[in-house]
Amino acid sequence: MKHWFWSLIFCLLGNGLFSQQIRIGVYRDYDIKRITFSNNGFSYSVFGDTSDLGAILQNEFVDLVQTNDKKIELFIGVKSQGKFNKINLIEVQTNSSITLTPTSPQIKDRKYKNDFEVTPGEKGLTIVNVVDMNNYLSGVVESEGGGGKDIEYYKVQALMSRTYALKYKTKHNKEGFDLCDRVHCQAYHSMLRFTKTIENAVFETEGVVMKDAQGQLVDAYFHANCGGQTSEPDYVWNNSIPYLNTFKDTFCIYTKQAAWEKRIPKLEWGEFLVKKYNYPINDSIYGPMLYNFKQDERLAYYHHPILGIPLRDIRQQFKLKSTFFTNFLDGDEVLVRGRGYGHGVGLCQEGAMRMAKYKYNYIQIAIYYFPGVIIQNLNDMSFFNQKGNMHLCDPYRVND
Repeated sequence: MKHWFWSLIFCLLGNGLFSQQIRIGVYRDYDIKRITFSNNGFSYSVFGDTSDLGAILQNEFVDLVQTNDKKIELFIGVKSQGKFNKINLIEVQTNSSITLTPTSPQIKDRKYKNDFEVTPGEKGLTIVNVVDMNNYLSGVVESEGGGGKDIEYYKVQALMSRTYALKYKTKHNKEGFDLCDRVHCQAYHSMLRFTKTIENAVFETEGVVMKDAQGQLVDAYFHANCGGQTSEPDYVWNNSIPYLNTFKDTFCIYTKQAAWEKRIPKLEWGEFLVKKYNYPINDSIYGPMLYNFKQDERLAYYHHPILGIPLRDIRQQFKLKSTFFTNFLDGDEVLVRGRGYGHGVGLCQEGAMRMAKYKYNYIQIAIYYFPGVIIQNLNDMSFFNQKGNMHLCDPYRVND
């Protein structure tokens, strides 16, 4: 009897009944001095420090204002409830949502699910969404991948985003939250709003992550389009990653971001390379090649490593879409013809989208871009992988 009781508990765990929360700092690109929280439906309880300030019901709102003495003054309607060191807004019913509207400065409103914690910061309010991991990932995948895609693409994007979130969960601990809403963590500018398929993809892959041969969560890098060849990580960050190596990718070469052009004034191009890198314009070999460069396969440096000019620096200087480009002189301009969009490391999003259309499943897509990694369900690890319990309750097994 006891055996089956605990089997049921772990079965519920494996199906996501007990869900993990994550703390996400939102509006991190702005110094918010005043913000309104408007209830979208079910009520939210409001706490100022340890005081219960009541609830905001449907269509009601609260205003939070950072004061000069680094406190938060809270208004329910137009009435001040006092100054506090911390404000918490707690949902009364699970999966409620609330609208945030910054008014100083004025910024477009956003909707998020679950709870909020707000504290005063050095330049403005620190606003933290304390959110269920599945709700967070649904918002991230929609922000990163948009709508109208095949579910297997959304599954692999959920796999990538979950792996990243768990690997770097302590990235912003000193600031009072786990991750932020910026691209250098993961874009998270709203709850899931338009694409129900994404929610299904997140739940169907719940707990699934990618690990390396040592059992560590991998660096789940992705980019928009590799231009037909992925990049070596050390071309971008000077660090090699065993499970990520350059290879030809034919799935993305006919998609919308596979090719691009940009024209740059000849004077600007020459001055940058000569002044910053002492390009040898008087050299008999390299001098005539100042404006001309051919790249059939991805390289790390302009012409030759001996010149010490990383292509990533040229990309940054001239705001190019990628480092996978060829250039030549065209009158008074340097014509740059490039391939792909982004750093090129890891999963190519447009390639993955095309693979999903060709009916590859999300595990096949992940292994294609991350050969050698292990796809594992964290819900299986502590119980279901024990001898005798392997197939007791196993809805998401991906590696027997």
